[in-house]
Amino acid sequence: MAVAASLVRAGARRLALPAGVGVLLALAACTSPRSPARGPGRDQPVADAAAAATDASYDWHGLVLVPFGSLLKASPVPLHEVLQFHDETSRAEAADKDCFATAGAPPRFLGRQPAQYLLCFDHDRLNRIEAAVELPAAAAPRVFAAACALWLKTTPSAVGSGDACEGRDGRVAFSARLGLLSDDPATVSMTLTDSPPSETVHDASSEP
Repeated sequence: MAVAASLVRAGARRLALPAGVGVLLALAACTSPRSPARGPGRDQPVADAAAAATDASYDWHGLVLVPFGSLLKASPVPLHEVLQFHDETSRAEAADKDCFATAGAPPRFLGRQPAQYLLCFDHDRLNRIEAAVELPAAAAPRVFAAACALWLKTTPSAVGSGDACEGRDGRVAFSARLGLLSDDPATVSMTLTDSPPSETVHDASSEP
């Protein structure tokens, strides 16, 4: 028993640190650099931009299930007509325009299932596509800026905090709008229009 007690005391002496060393270690712990604090949402713009770059549903081209100019009767996608109400001023203009929803699930947009997705035909040819998705109000401006930057091939900082994004790709013009109403879910609406650039439009009146 005496031998065991002496061994324990010897081990304790070997593990004990001088008082000065303990003070130095305590000071080093207080002065060591710490990782910068990350507040909530600090990395969100980067995350939103990354999502826009990697998630195919952020690309509006995915909304074009049927090529523009296609005949209604030749649509490869099953459609059913959607009744739309117009006021007197737009009734005549809309007389030859009919909008249809897909019989199945519409394509995803901005990582979500659209609340609305319509294919609109003018004289039985597809000339407009409309889609709308709902986003959390707090995140909507960031997501919209990241998506707009993708569409315009620029950066979210260059887009800013606007609520509109417009441009074109070839003969297709796109127009997106961000709608914010207090604490309600925000809505991003996208309209794609078959709109050939003016310089490529054949002008019969210029012919001799």
